[in-house]
Amino acid sequence: MNELFLYFQHNTLFFSLSIATLGLLVGSFLNVVVYRLPIMLQRNWTSECLSFLSREDEITTEAELFNLSTPRSRCPSCKHLISSIENIPVISYIFLKGRCRNCKSAISIRYPLVELTTACLSFAIALQFGVSIQTCAALIFTWTLICLALIDFDTQLLPDSITLPLLWSGLFFSLFHTFTDPVTSIIGALAGYLSLWSVYWAFKIITKKEGMGYGDFKLLAAIGAWLGWQALPLVIMLSAFVGAIIGISLIIIQGRHKSTPIPFGPFLAIAGFIALIWGDYINEFYLHLVGL
Repeated sequence: MNELFLYFQHNTLFFSLSIATLGLLVGSFLNVVVYRLPIMLQRNWTSECLSFLSREDEITTEAELFNLSTPRSRCPSCKHLISSIENIPVISYIFLKGRCRNCKSAISIRYPLVELTTACLSFAIALQFGVSIQTCAALIFTWTLICLALIDFDTQLLPDSITLPLLWSGLFFSLFHTFTDPVTSIIGALAGYLSLWSVYWAFKIITKKEGMGYGDFKLLAAIGAWLGWQALPLVIMLSAFVGAIIGISLIIIQGRHKSTPIPFGPFLAIAGFIALIWGDYINEFYLHLVGL
């Protein structure tokens, strides 16, 4: 084990490529989570509501048979079961030319894109932090952000089953001063939650409308717990900037109505990753720019 550790330390590129390969596999799993978890939550909520209304006879066993591992993945068009050889990240998509092996229906290009994105971000983390506990922690942080961003993009949900463990794990890693210390982490979690909570209520009082969901508060709290309160201004500014650009683009290009809600979670996730990798450089550049 020590020999492998030393080998990775002296071969940064090989280590980074190994992490990127792991990222491909994780990206494939994230595709499953992003698709199945919202369905699992919806079925669970339906079951709980029917149980509360004393209508247990309407509860089907379908929810019990649907989780992250059951049933096996299959083509949505012809129900062809996906074999292991057809489920190799990126390679299977290329080999199958983006189509189902059985019915030739098109396979969404998002699957390989998620896998490639996860691999590239994992590679960047390995290069940035090397063989260290920071790399292990940053991978967990980043993979979770990818999952949350995609779920929020699809469903406008940020599940507590993911955001809360992300928050607590950020506080846990602060005990080892992985990215920040415990005091800064706790303040970051509080400040992250309360900042968006305050904006939410101010917007609601003024406009009588809800501008964002509570999941956004929890996600920013989690980012604050991981990176400390000092990173929050950068995260908020970056997420607002990216969100404004994408929102305006959707209105201009797609003719999307300005009142149509746009999930804020993906922008927070993007900003959180940027702050993780390049936050210090951006802050130094800004302070130098303003002469501080």
